[in-house]
Amino acid sequence: MKASKILIGDDSKEQLIIMRACLEQEGYSVTTTTAPNEVISLIEQGTPDLVFLDIRFGEMNGLDILGEIKKIDPKITIIMMTGQGTTQTAIEAMKLGAYDYVNKPFKREELTVLVKRALDAGRLMNESVAYETQEEGDSGGVRIVGKSPKILEIYKVIGKIAKSDATVLIQGESGTGKELVARAIYQHSSRNNKPFLAVNCAAIPETLLESELFGHEKGSFTGALQKRIGKFQQCDGGTFFLDEVGDMTLTTQSKILRVLQEQTFSPVGGEATVKVDVRVIASTHKDLLKGIENKEFREDLYYRLKVVTIYLPPLRQRKGDIPLLVEYFIRKFNAEFELNIKQVSAELMAHLIQYQWPGNIREMENAIQIAMIMSKKEVLSIEDFPLLAAESAESPTKDVLSKEGDFETLFKNALGLTLEDPAVVKDAAYFQSMASGFEKFLIKTTLEKTKGNQLQAAAILGISRNTLRLRMKQHGLIES
Repeated sequence: MKASKILIGDDSKEQLIIMRACLEQEGYSVTTTTAPNEVISLIEQGTPDLVFLDIRFGEMNGLDILGEIKKIDPKITIIMMTGQGTTQTAIEAMKLGAYDYVNKPFKREELTVLVKRALDAGRLMNESVAYETQEEGDSGGVRIVGKSPKILEIYKVIGKIAKSDATVLIQGESGTGKELVARAIYQHSSRNNKPFLAVNCAAIPETLLESELFGHEKGSFTGALQKRIGKFQQCDGGTFFLDEVGDMTLTTQSKILRVLQEQTFSPVGGEATVKVDVRVIASTHKDLLKGIENKEFREDLYYRLKVVTIYLPPLRQRKGDIPLLVEYFIRKFNAEFELNIKQVSAELMAHLIQYQWPGNIREMENAIQIAMIMSKKEVLSIEDFPLLAAESAESPTKDVLSKEGDFETLFKNALGLTLEDPAVVKDAAYFQSMASGFEKFLIKTTLEKTKGNQLQAAAILGISRNTLRLRMKQHGLIES
């Protein structure tokens, strides 16, 4: 997989050494400079995925450099750094298009989390989304794949409404590709040279969601140590994707309604009115009409959101697209992991089409990715998909990870009489020791299967590479 490119501009050589070491250990390609006038030339030589820029960069003002970068490419993701606690300057940087700012010095954990979040935001904005209706195609970017009548109709709707500023509500089960449709609308819109920001309303605690969306004033709540700009203000002129809008509280819903009606809002703890020009695309897997009946969702907001409605069918209702999706994912992961899988067997394809895919396209993508990484063959077979193999054989171990009690039986058999020994069980460290030991064994075994490839191991385990490395350090599998 190609490493993300990060450019860091700071007049402190020590700062650059620390950041380079940290980020290169995470697998990123890092370029650094202590010369303010080199930043622009380095960007022109090859656009980085992320730029770190000191607000006080030698004799120059980092905000001026920020402005010049945005002239070259308004969608470059930039994080400003400040060591003087100049909050007001940092806020100005956000208004000028910076993704975020960080106060120096910062901890390694904070840096890696911020970098991942910023790169994800940049990917959503810059990675191309295209349509694919044939078995063969360019594996670059990401694609909405399908040629069933329902999918072809969605392609038409995207084409019709993309250039307008109409609010769009995308509905469908989890894993059906709602984010891809939102990004396709953005990329075909007249706002595609402006920001595209996404917030998952279900992933942020209720107490923090309003602050994330609208910003807050210093002291407005516990932990609000300084003023902060919200995502709506950062996205001024662009497109804002409200993912899982059905999970917002009624209070937050009322503020969203105000944005849609008046294009204004007030930060948390503030009285000043902020005006923005933002197109809103929302998505949900929930039945909002039922939410209205249960007094959990505002009826007036529902009708403001559904100016245009797009419904994404679950995969079980478009089984004719499954062969196309399989071919697409094989090409994608062959390129991403440098594999050479040719195809799937006829028997396996029949089972892939028959399977109901409760997790939809996301479940299929993960299953194919793991099968390709683990398989030693050029043609995937049903044995490479344990869930399908178990289902085919009507095995009693089918869905073993989802049945309550199966883990208990498994561990009791493995531990034998140990659990019945009072001398052992009464040890306060027993639980932690056993849990830690199982986690270490799981990680070690997976790494052995992938021959030490941490990226592949993390994909199999369903965790991030950063989390995997942290666990490996805790268990002594790598040096700290």
